[in-house]
Amino acid sequence: MPRLYAVRGATSLDEDSRAQVLSRTQELLAELMSSNGIRPPDLVSILFTATGDLHSEFPAAAARVMGLDGVPLLCAREMDVSSSLAFPRCVRVLLHFYGDTPPRPVYLQGTHRLLDPPDPA
Repeated sequence: MPRLYAVRGATSLDEDSRAQVLSRTQELLAELMSSNGIRPPDLVSILFTATGDLHSEFPAAAARVMGLDGVPLLCAREMDVSSSLAFPRCVRVLLHFYGDTPPRPVYLQGTHRLLDPPDPA
């Protein structure tokens, strides 16, 4: 019986442009879905965050372009915490879905550094 899961992912952009927000976010969503065997009917919701230096487009627009019209989507601004790992032009995703196996996160365009534990100093 399928269980409810959530999987994280992130990507970064070279520039703040509508085309790159859409293409990099689509690439991230496609890889999250492909590598975890997620089909559109399995999706429950998708939460997107973007760093404060992205203004050209909502990351959720990429999901709409991909045909994910029936999935609830929400965009938010990533918190600017002084002690956090600085990663400019970053889009993060938290995707909720029903599946049979625990998911694997996907980090593209160098964002795998976000997995490194913060320095406690």
